[in-house]
Amino acid sequence: MTSLSELPIRDDLRGRSPYGAPQRPVPVALNVNENTHPIPEDVASDIVARVAAAVGGVNRYPDREFTDLREAFARYLGHGLTAEQIWAANGSNEVLQHILQAFGGPGRTLLGFAPTYSMYPLLAAGTGTAYVAGTRDADYELSPETAAEQIRALDPDIVILCSPNNPTGTPLDLATVEAAYDAARGIVVVDEAYAEFLPDGTPSALTLLPGRPRLLISRTMSKAFAFAGARVGYLAADPAVNDALRLVRLPYHLSAITQAAALGALAHSDEMLATVGEIRVQRDRLVTELAALGYAPHRSGSNFVLFGGVADPHATFEALAERGILVRDVGIPHHLRVTAGTEQETTAFLEALAALGRPDATAGELSTADDAPERSEPAPIDSDL
Repeated sequence: MTSLSELPIRDDLRGRSPYGAPQRPVPVALNVNENTHPIPEDVASDIVARVAAAVGGVNRYPDREFTDLREAFARYLGHGLTAEQIWAANGSNEVLQHILQAFGGPGRTLLGFAPTYSMYPLLAAGTGTAYVAGTRDADYELSPETAAEQIRALDPDIVILCSPNNPTGTPLDLATVEAAYDAARGIVVVDEAYAEFLPDGTPSALTLLPGRPRLLISRTMSKAFAFAGARVGYLAADPAVNDALRLVRLPYHLSAITQAAALGALAHSDEMLATVGEIRVQRDRLVTELAALGYAPHRSGSNFVLFGGVADPHATFEALAERGILVRDVGIPHHLRVTAGTEQETTAFLEALAALGRPDATAGELSTADDAPERSEPAPIDSDL
């Protein structure tokens, strides 16, 4: 068989590894930050009915401008947004790809702050955009001063801020977004894939959109909406940004079936988001009980917890997998990441981890000694933001 190295692929893609999270048939999968709660039966029935109706017209191309869906997203997000300010695609990864296709490319740079979502450098590579990994403050925080200083020094064409950050779970203060925007000359993207898991009343970067035409806010239905398999991401920005994205999107990129399913989910947003409170409870429980077990969990505004104090992450990952529990080794020394699942799933994880015994060293020793960015070829963090 022909090997990849024998094909005439682009030189800048040689030696790279494709994205792919570990997939194993285990009873408790807590490795890719999914909402592990099923969709309510009545909501699922309505979505199926809408999809069935859409199938009756699949001999025709779908609405290229996905007008109804953009209007539904605008209603869901609020903040006075209109359909002209909304974009959508097949998962927020495709939204981000559109952004890089339109505003990145050869000779241009994307700045992220490591450790962060490992798809950012992969998306940059796919679009010929140079990726620059900035640094964070202690405990993976990102202050306005740290962000602005690096943006001014590196002068990137695109800045991406993950809020809350994946894989650390760290919330991002709006002051940091404002400072980043003021320091940047180009596009600033705030990736709010996990925004619904923040405490009620936490302001979104959506509040900063007025008067900031270079600010883009990315969201997804994969997490809080428990809609990962439907592949729907979306964006709020100045209408001119959407005009730029139309230049690079494929024709009819959102199928009629995808549009119908997303509209069905949005029509039942209260029911779809009903599990968010329970997930927050399990996330906070993880923080408390991981600390009690001798580990060092980091604060999280998302649906997962990154915890340090793991003497051998790979060995612990495999030991948990043997017990039917799948978590994530994200490539940060002495750390693992676990998704907050149902109460039963969270209990199964904590009991399995406790059965392995306490860490070989103190949590403080292992969690701070190697607080370094992800490895140069990082373990992929997640299947979609």
